[in-house]
Amino acid sequence: MSHYSPIVAALVTMLLTTIILFSKFGKEIQDISNERSLHATPVPRIGGVGMMAGLLSGWALMLTSLAWWLVLPLIGLFAVSLLDDIQGLPVRKRLLAHTVAAAIMVGGAGLPTQHGVLIALAALLLVIWMTNLYNFMDGSDGLAGGMALFGFSMYGVAALMAHDDMQAMLNFTIGAAALGFLYHNFYPAKVFMGDAGSIPLGFLAAGMGLWGWQQGYWAVWFPLLVFSPFIADASATLAKRALRGAKITEAHREHYYQRLIQMGWGHRNVALLEYALMLAAGVSALVSVRVAFPVLTLLVWCGIYALLMLAVDIAWKRTGQKQHV
Repeated sequence: MSHYSPIVAALVTMLLTTIILFSKFGKEIQDISNERSLHATPVPRIGGVGMMAGLLSGWALMLTSLAWWLVLPLIGLFAVSLLDDIQGLPVRKRLLAHTVAAAIMVGGAGLPTQHGVLIALAALLLVIWMTNLYNFMDGSDGLAGGMALFGFSMYGVAALMAHDDMQAMLNFTIGAAALGFLYHNFYPAKVFMGDAGSIPLGFLAAGMGLWGWQQGYWAVWFPLLVFSPFIADASATLAKRALRGAKITEAHREHYYQRLIQMGWGHRNVALLEYALMLAAGVSALVSVRVAFPVLTLLVWCGIYALLMLAVDIAWKRTGQKQHV
């Protein structure tokens, strides 16, 4: 039955999202343009509902293979994030929910007893950061959905290489739900995933990565390289804002993918560029998956991201920052 899980996830996501788009619910919850937006007109942000329904429908065929410490906080995050999409929640309450979910996952997985308090604390912070950065990077047509498709598919391939078909299907199901979402989200986007989709996906990116590491399927660097296009952009952008004293919780359009769109690349071209980065990073991670710490591979990718960011920064200054604001 597990081999049907990705198909179920993709179809349920696509069909339910289509239904919601034409419903009153879909018309009431919309992404209104603000300081962070790259769209001038409101777009429904209910894609996360369809995507989570598709994911859980697919996972329902593999109930005995699921870990409670992953599913329970995942559902909790979805509920809190959907409430945030509907009526808005203070940053403190959202961050508290993210912290509790991360603590349940880290504690439930047994990381404190197996690897010590310091490793568990580092894992906790990583899960919280991944949960949030996925939301930061959900602002362009097809971008976050594509990252999920490529990222979790790479997890699945790595699990197959480790001869764990069930773990592979769990990850492929997440990727398939993202594919079903992309049917309506790739340029021109008819729907966004909202916090109800991006927050759980970020949590899963960290959670499934840590789960595979815990089982010895890959080294701790593997999930970081697989999702490095998002991690590099979000981390560098937030670090730059913090260094100049800007509030990192405020909406903005300073991420590198946002600046490319403002400079005229367009949503479609930026998504395709990011897909190429995601595929290349994922394949290089798979090639090096058995290496404890592939210094050369990681150094090359650090150099690639540094050069790309420098190129965007130079182009942004040359074309005139003011005309993009």
